[in-house]
Amino acid sequence: MLELHDYWRSSASYRVRIALEWKRLPFERVPVHLLRDGGQQYAPAYRTLNAQAIVPTLVDGELVIPQSLAILEYLEETHPEPPLLPRDAAGRARVRSLALAIACETHPLQNTRVIAQLGERFGANDEAKAAWNRHFIELGLGAVEQRLAHEPATGRFCHGDAPTLADLCVVPQLYNAARWGCDLSALPQLVRVRDECLTLAAFQRAMPEAVQTEAG
Repeated sequence: MLELHDYWRSSASYRVRIALEWKRLPFERVPVHLLRDGGQQYAPAYRTLNAQAIVPTLVDGELVIPQSLAILEYLEETHPEPPLLPRDAAGRARVRSLALAIACETHPLQNTRVIAQLGERFGANDEAKAAWNRHFIELGLGAVEQRLAHEPATGRFCHGDAPTLADLCVVPQLYNAARWGCDLSALPQLVRVRDECLTLAAFQRAMPEAVQTEAG
């Protein structure tokens, strides 16, 4: 059985859980609490799986895969149905570019170790940290919103009428946006896509509150 080392509220972990649920792949969660015990991701045993000390990590037999987008691509290649990438090259490029706009440009700036450094090195208080998060979330999502609003490939979901890797990145990022009190009024396309996704059982089963077993 696949083994997913994750944290319930991690956006990157959330993406992978959606994919596993969408593809109906049985998996076992191994919680890695990012705050407890000084951060369980720094424990030597976990570092042997993931030298970066981040989540998620997927274990498939002897194969160990860190990095959420690499995991998503692996699952797509090994279990192509139901698909999370379009059949055409142009469609795949668009979906990947939307996913990367969130996973590589927007989400990393809210990473727990980035936010910790704002406090430790620069004296940012909780209010300043929240303002930092809101700024970069709204900046990143605003760019994606413009694309969804103006590109004809947008459908019920980010690309066409079925979920793709882009939607798997959008939904967790909007969860973070709501958590940090972002103004979503300027993001009608993204809110619409999120709401469409959350009508699907796979997305519901992957939600942080649906899997949380550890406090905090």
